[in-house]
Amino acid sequence: MIINGAESFLLPDKNSPRAVLLIHGFTGNPAELRLLGEHLHANGLTVLCMRLTGHGTSADDLVRSNRGDWFNSVLDGLAILNGLCGSISIVGHSMGGLLALKAAAMFKVDRLVAMSTPIFIDDGMHLSELPPRSECGGLAVHKPRRTLQNVPRGVNDVYQSMPLLSVHELVDTIEETKKILPKVETPILIMHGTADHTARCESAQYIFDRVSSTEKELAMFEGMGHLIPLKDGRERVFERATSFLLQT
Repeated sequence: MIINGAESFLLPDKNSPRAVLLIHGFTGNPAELRLLGEHLHANGLTVLCMRLTGHGTSADDLVRSNRGDWFNSVLDGLAILNGLCGSISIVGHSMGGLLALKAAAMFKVDRLVAMSTPIFIDDGMHLSELPPRSECGGLAVHKPRRTLQNVPRGVNDVYQSMPLLSVHELVDTIEETKKILPKVETPILIMHGTADHTARCESAQYIFDRVSSTEKELAMFEGMGHLIPLKDGRERVFERATSFLLQT
């Protein structure tokens, strides 16, 4: 059963030929990008946010999915938008940024925004203590419940346990993305908070230095953490992303 508020959402604009696919992060759900989506829609863009397979339901569903399933959800979103609009851009947050980069390396995309995208995981996440995949069956770590205020329904209902097999899938997604960065030629905006304690700030510069895009921008948001589409100051994030996406 899908968590209330965690459903995929489509905000169509019949007067615009331009669309944006939003991709949420690991263990998250589309509610995390609802406010951004509404802002983009108010500026004349059709917006679709797909719920990634295994997300927005239960941790049991997550562990039964893998990075191939997550990327197939992205492909589904691109197929839907291809039937609606002639121009498609992608915005990905956290692991969604990794999937967005992969999609841009494989398909023609108008513009790309990668937000809080993890190439390097903060030491506080204790990734160095992750057991080998062969020892992770049935194991999970506890995640504290979110208590964010003034956010859409579903944002705080993320999984409170994180299957370690799924963490391995995330790590493999990072490694795959690092290899394909030189294939990304799409105009790109890379956004990151300087106080991100999930994806280290060096991740943003790493991506910037390795994509082959001739048009690329790096925006660092002072004092903001990992959840830049949700926390105080998010309006600056929305405006910067919208300005970039509306460029021709």
